[in-house]
Amino acid sequence: MMWHQSRMCAFGLETTGVDTEQDRIVTAAVIGLGGGQTETNEWLADPGVEIPAEATAVHGITTEHSREHGETAHDVVDQIAESLAIRVRMGDPVVGHNVPYDLTLLDRECRRHGVQPLLDRLAETPLHVLDTRVLDQQCLPYRKRPSETQGARQLITLAQVYELPWQESEAHGCAYDALMAARVLYRIGTLAHMSRMEWPERIKFHRKAQLHHLKDLSIAELHALQIGWAAEQAAGLQEWFRRTDPNAVVDGAWPLRPWEES
Repeated sequence: MMWHQSRMCAFGLETTGVDTEQDRIVTAAVIGLGGGQTETNEWLADPGVEIPAEATAVHGITTEHSREHGETAHDVVDQIAESLAIRVRMGDPVVGHNVPYDLTLLDRECRRHGVQPLLDRLAETPLHVLDTRVLDQQCLPYRKRPSETQGARQLITLAQVYELPWQESEAHGCAYDALMAARVLYRIGTLAHMSRMEWPERIKFHRKAQLHHLKDLSIAELHALQIGWAAEQAAGLQEWFRRTDPNAVVDGAWPLRPWEES
């Protein structure tokens, strides 16, 4: 079986902000896919802090709604980590878009609430991750952003490039985004195992398309390659940022930023 046809676990969070060290989980989805079946687990948490208006504008969850309808953050974080651990122990790779954000924030939430982090739950079981942001940038490296307000590597852009329907009214919900990442991943894998002549025109004539580099790899091999690719991509972005900010730093750790004791 080719890697993109295997069982997988789609994972996504919506949060109070973009700081993995400080921000909190608001909603989460862990979705088991494969064998013609979909098993979805979703959570709404009371994060224990105010949800900024900027975050509510993205995912639609207010502080008041989370306090009235959400479970305690401790219980939600524990359940998310255990749900992921069960899937990984079953052999499922974790799939998402820009996965270091989600996995790192989950790790910090586990430590904040005194529950066992995901990697500790796995013990000797390897965590394999498939990250559509890393894979897309490796496969189609020279794609420009569609507009001034839409980035080249945003999930909506990937949906457009790989010709997947996008429902803006549902976007930025954790389950929708996790499933969209899984669908993008499947399209990338399908293209990697097709001949170039069968590719859609918008893929075929992309400058230096490298989809065939992913052909016939195991999930473990693909995971290992992404570690190096993510580091290279981060270094390139950091170099770009330093043209205007000499102190800019882009963390290339993947798929999870290591915990540093304070």
